[in-house]
Amino acid sequence: MPPALPPRLVAAIGGMRLGVAVCVLSVLGWTYARSAQPGSANPFDFFGYFTNQTAMWSALVFGATGILLTGNRAVPRWLTLARGVAVACLIVVGVVYNGFVPGTGSAPPWVSAVLHIALPLYAVLDWTFIRDRPPQPWRTLWLVLPYPLVWLLVVLLRGHTDGWVPYGFLLPSRGLGALVLTSLGLLAMLLAAGAAVWALSRIVLPRRRGVGAPR
Repeated sequence: MPPALPPRLVAAIGGMRLGVAVCVLSVLGWTYARSAQPGSANPFDFFGYFTNQTAMWSALVFGATGILLTGNRAVPRWLTLARGVAVACLIVVGVVYNGFVPGTGSAPPWVSAVLHIALPLYAVLDWTFIRDRPPQPWRTLWLVLPYPLVWLLVVLLRGHTDGWVPYGFLLPSRGLGALVLTSLGLLAMLLAAGAAVWALSRIVLPRRRGVGAPR
């Protein structure tokens, strides 16, 4: 494993991740408070959006790795794997929103820009250029599926019971066939994003040294 960067630079990278985590959680908190009516706030609806869920737990992962790096401690492999899954999910968030449903939603444009453009872009750049992660084993690629699959099943169940879905392309009125094809397409896109993230973990950048490499 390559030697670590100087402690000050490692701490700076950790501080940057902590800053991103605080920023994202603040944006989510502000957006929730803004959209909620007094006494009628439904967190299950707000956090039923894949974007909001993914942004929240991605921020927690970034914050955890940031804390470890600021203390000049190694990032454990399980946390690196969780970050890889988060990056894959954020890629899907960015692609679906910007490529298929741009401009939708009731959040202010700057909130959408933070959650659908800035955060996925930062996650990919951070994963690519900051080498506090080993190459991810291909046998673990399937781990990008459980969380989105559970989310998808819950959303489809809610759509057929209380009628609420976060995105129009998951409306029950579209029919079973369309929903099955849409679901399979989303999962295929997620696997492709995960494969790209796993492949990026194998890129060896010239004259770069590892940061907080797992022991």
